[in-house]
Amino acid sequence: MSHHGELSPADFLPLEAENQGELITRPSLSYWQDAWRRLKKNVRALISLYLIAALALFTLVGPIAWNVDPTLQDLNQISQAPSLPKLATLVENHIPWTPPVDPALPAIPSEIADQVDPVSAFRLAETASTQAVRLLWDGLSTAGGYNIYRNESKPEGFNDLGLPLISITAGNQIGYEDRLSLKAITYYYSIVPSDGFDEYDQFTSIKVEPVLAISIREAMERNILGPAQDAAIGSAITLEFHPFGTDYLGRDMLARLMEGARVSLFIGIVAPFIYVSIGILYGGFAGYFGNRIDQLLMRFADFVVALPFLLFMILFKIAFGIGPGESGIFPMLLALVLLLWPATARLVRGQVLQIREQGYIEAARILGGKPRYLILRHIIPNTMGVILVTLTFAVPSAIFTEAFLSFIGMGVAPPTPSWGSMCNEGVKTMLSHPHELFFPALFISITVLAFNLLGDGLTEALDARMRSRE
Repeated sequence: MSHHGELSPADFLPLEAENQGELITRPSLSYWQDAWRRLKKNVRALISLYLIAALALFTLVGPIAWNVDPTLQDLNQISQAPSLPKLATLVENHIPWTPPVDPALPAIPSEIADQVDPVSAFRLAETASTQAVRLLWDGLSTAGGYNIYRNESKPEGFNDLGLPLISITAGNQIGYEDRLSLKAITYYYSIVPSDGFDEYDQFTSIKVEPVLAISIREAMERNILGPAQDAAIGSAITLEFHPFGTDYLGRDMLARLMEGARVSLFIGIVAPFIYVSIGILYGGFAGYFGNRIDQLLMRFADFVVALPFLLFMILFKIAFGIGPGESGIFPMLLALVLLLWPATARLVRGQVLQIREQGYIEAARILGGKPRYLILRHIIPNTMGVILVTLTFAVPSAIFTEAFLSFIGMGVAPPTPSWGSMCNEGVKTMLSHPHELFFPALFISITVLAFNLLGDGLTEALDARMRSRE
């Protein structure tokens, strides 16, 4: 220090900290930056965020990448299981086959025999394909007809022959053509002689493995026929494939899931956004003004809570003239918006009752801030953490509500796809074709779980008390 009370530049140099341990080593973060940092540490919430982003891409970009018409019906591929691309043999257009008749055998035997021998030489007339399976056998002079059966497993006895295909009432007919929903799998055909009415207690079976084939007409109708030089009879044709299978009308499940996601997520995101916004404004004003206004507004909210949602959904459908079998997307959206805002309003009101007593609110009021300004500029922004959490929990609730209403036939109706209506269709065939129910139910479950886990993560990340514990 200089003499005579004069200051020198050395007097303004900073002093070295005596306690280096008290230095702040972490940079200062804003509330939202710190919340994002803590959210990234929550592995479950982060995975859920990635799942939601993937669902958004699946919904918006998926139909561009998978350019298949979700309404296109292919009755040749009804209820196909999920599959990879397949090669089919190109064959001639089908020509009806006249079963051969043995002129040496009587059509009706002169007398009914008590017992006959099993049918011999039960065989294929030509190579079996998914276009047709043609069967031949040596007729019996004592038989008045034959019954043909088909099974996908080897018969263990007379009562295990499988699906009855035809009952032939002419003893001299020695052939039959099967074209009933053939697939490229193993079949077991059985033939049982009869007297024209009743069967004899013996059968003959053969194993048949049809090759996957497609006719020229079908290939042209499905627009998969290649250049002329590649379209020779017997050449291999690459069939369109369905990674998630097809439904009961032969429509591609993946394309319908993408289209259904637009409907389900539209209702699941738009409706919560609207009724949460209503609840924010309603609860914000009720909590800020308090007293009689608060009591009046919250009693009306209690009245809305008591209204039955399903009854109003039915009334809205009647009011809009939507009959049975028609999609009620707008009535569903309206019912969600008008009846589900009170929960958010109650939550925001409780937060506002705490925030309005804070010092900075009083300071803004003294400086001339109007109630509308204080609510929109100070109070509601300070409740954004609670609002975001409420929104993330409201979205899966709305998605599940849409799925439930569509499942019981009150929401989206066929042919418009939604995940709920697809579950309604799939439950009818879940035992024989479980993929028709499994995939839409899986997407509903993943979406609801992802939003719920993200809501849990946001609850922890946006809690200011968690910051002081770290």
